[in-house]
Amino acid sequence: MSDNYNDKDPFSSDSRDEISSYHSEYSSERYGDIKRNEGNSESFTYTSENSSAAQKRKKPHFVLKCIAAVLALVILGTATVHVYKFLNNTRDELAEFSGSPSKTVLKQQETDDGSEDEPMPSLIELASRSDAKPLPDIVDSIMPSVVGVASTFEFEQQQSFSMWGWNTTPQTQQLRGTGTGFIISDDGYIVTNAHVVYDVDYNAGEAIEVSVLFSDETEHEASIVAYDPDTDIAVLKVDETGLKPAVLGDSDELRVGELVIAVGNPLGFDLFGTVTSGIVSALNRKIDINEKKMNLIQTDAAINSGNSGGPLLNSCGQVIGINSAKMSSSYSSNRASVEGLCFAIPMKEAKVIIDDLINYRYVTGRPQIGINTNDISEAQSRYFDIPVGVLVRTVHAGSAADIAGIEVGDVIIDIEGEPVTTAQELNEIKNQHKAGDTITLTICRNDKDIKVKLTLQEKKGINGKQAAAFTDDSKITEN
Repeated sequence: MSDNYNDKDPFSSDSRDEISSYHSEYSSERYGDIKRNEGNSESFTYTSENSSAAQKRKKPHFVLKCIAAVLALVILGTATVHVYKFLNNTRDELAEFSGSPSKTVLKQQETDDGSEDEPMPSLIELASRSDAKPLPDIVDSIMPSVVGVASTFEFEQQQSFSMWGWNTTPQTQQLRGTGTGFIISDDGYIVTNAHVVYDVDYNAGEAIEVSVLFSDETEHEASIVAYDPDTDIAVLKVDETGLKPAVLGDSDELRVGELVIAVGNPLGFDLFGTVTSGIVSALNRKIDINEKKMNLIQTDAAINSGNSGGPLLNSCGQVIGINSAKMSSSYSSNRASVEGLCFAIPMKEAKVIIDDLINYRYVTGRPQIGINTNDISEAQSRYFDIPVGVLVRTVHAGSAADIAGIEVGDVIIDIEGEPVTTAQELNEIKNQHKAGDTITLTICRNDKDIKVKLTLQEKKGINGKQAAAFTDDSKITEN
């Protein structure tokens, strides 16, 4: 027991004296002295060293905390970098597994190729063909081939009012219109729209005089070779040689979104040779113009009155269309134009028509029944007690209708098993056939339906002239 414990009795007087002495020394050293203030009242002042010691002990703890925070940030940043690298590598591996290049690979390729420093291509460059020419070069090349066409029409005004009252004697008046055309041969053949030289609005018919203005401001008289109102194409001829023809292209190669350039004379010859550009908005648009269904190119290149008959070019400078029409609409009492809806005749289809007009003066292979008709409306049907359909007004001598026995006053109500109510519907079905085909018509005659078979003939009408006008205001259609 003596090896592990003190032999002294802890409760002895000597031990108590030692403990008391130790306590006195510790108190005096650690807690300070107790001083008695002056006077009789007892007041004590206590001085502690714990506060200063605690502050001395807090300084090491604060430093350790800062060090720990820095270490935590370092560890967190290192972990974030490793996680990002892991995810990036995983994405590249997945992209490689799927067969598509990753963003890292693409970025590396761009850096290696130096393409990131190249400017983005313009809209014109994106819309142009791979073998495209600069636009100024295209304009310089086509301008000598573009002409202005001025036509003079003569028509009769049925009634006029003067200080003497209404004059019922028809008066002859003249009307002048302008358009655009382009040269297709060095010996003077020029293409334009049929409505530039053939008027239907005033029933003036063929122009009595046509002149052509060249880009060098020289003017020449032109003759009308032939025109086809169904496709709105006309061919003119000037007695000149050594002219520069336009280069014709293939409209079947056009793509939607491809760049096109229109050249023409909007609003007359004061703006001769105006150039506009746009894109192909659509192909093979079926548009009804003057009650004729036409297959056209739609573009947003600006085409206005006077541009009719001008060339529509691709980005190689080739003529791929003939500018023909612009959509317009009426709102309330103000007439408004619909912008960005312009149309052109495809050059591949126009080339066949142009060749026929030059060689034969008409379009070959086009079927014809040989009648002139009026449409019977619902009101007319009730009033005259006849069916709704197509009324035969005249029958051409020796025509397919004449040979088949069709008579004036017959009402055509069916063709090839399909009901028809207008001449437009009749012609659409008829034009699906060719000359020499045999078709079946159902006509109403004296309240009886009769089926008639006839063999279509080739339409050889020169310049599409219609029969003479009737005394009433009914609209006559040739079939």
